[in-house]
Amino acid sequence: MTSPTPLSRVPDIRLLSVGTALPGPPVTNGDLARRFGMDELWEQWVDAFIGTKTRHLAVDLPTGEVRFSLADLGETAGRRALDAAGLGPGDVDLLVMGTATPDQLMPATVNVVADRLGVDGVPTYQLQSGCAGAFQALDVAHQMLLTGRYRNALVVGGDVIARHYDLELDLRSLPPGEMVNVALFGDGAGAAVLTTEPGRGGPVLRRVLTRLTGLGRAPGQVLEWFGPVDHAPGRTGSREDYKAIEQSVPAMSVEILKELLDELNWTDHDVDYILPPQLSQRMTARIMRELDVPSMREVTCVTETGNNANALPFQQLERVLPLLEDGDRVLGIAVESSKWIKAGFALEQV
Repeated sequence: MTSPTPLSRVPDIRLLSVGTALPGPPVTNGDLARRFGMDELWEQWVDAFIGTKTRHLAVDLPTGEVRFSLADLGETAGRRALDAAGLGPGDVDLLVMGTATPDQLMPATVNVVADRLGVDGVPTYQLQSGCAGAFQALDVAHQMLLTGRYRNALVVGGDVIARHYDLELDLRSLPPGEMVNVALFGDGAGAAVLTTEPGRGGPVLRRVLTRLTGLGRAPGQVLEWFGPVDHAPGRTGSREDYKAIEQSVPAMSVEILKELLDELNWTDHDVDYILPPQLSQRMTARIMRELDVPSMREVTCVTETGNNANALPFQQLERVLPLLEDGDRVLGIAVESSKWIKAGFALEQV
């Protein structure tokens, strides 16, 4: 572990590197249709209504075998991020993970990932949240680095949602709010290294925003964790109010954008890249229309990866980091629909 930096001398916090991991080969809409006994019309519905073409699943569809755990994917993403940063496990002073789908209730998946990476003797935190979890993990790491007590933080985010599918379920018996989950989601993990080390490259993390705004609002998405007693037959593990999400997420994205710009005293034209929410290709396109920021270049990946929740921001970052030049600015936005959390971050290459 590196020695702490005195608070009065804490430099800018930089995003030093990113690594990602996706399980298995791409799974097409046709693959899903065949596995669940759906016809060509359903496949066309997915193409038109959702827009996602492929996703990667930790579960092998033909056999139902879970071939990748979240710890597997988190380890791979974390190792790739550390390698890209030129750091080893002994350089990590802090490890934070955000996920909605930990492998077990205990031990925490973050500690399994730490063990596999060879990280020990440091604070570790696991935050359980949906699409805002990666942003919350970045925020916790950012705030702790600001204290000057730590120099290098490894931030991990990811989800394995496919293990919650009932592969024997008749999709035709489900309402659209439950049927849509099979086509929307994918699995994956990502990781980033934040550092206060002087002289290192990478953009400066200027701001991280996370705020609960769900007081009195019904959840837009529910992911159950069953025990042997309460797992009633026919009770599905995940469901969502897609209409509520369609109504709320674009408007909340606009609010997040405005708040970030106002706090940083930036204008639309000061930002070069935007990383919008990645629920689906169709929803992302709708969000971008609502944001109305033609001067910003969109960075999106959901058409190929599916919505793999807390892995997605890292996949977007992995795409945008090689493009950045001095002076470039990046905004990331996410909306947590399970209980309506606003999240965002701002980067600047200086």
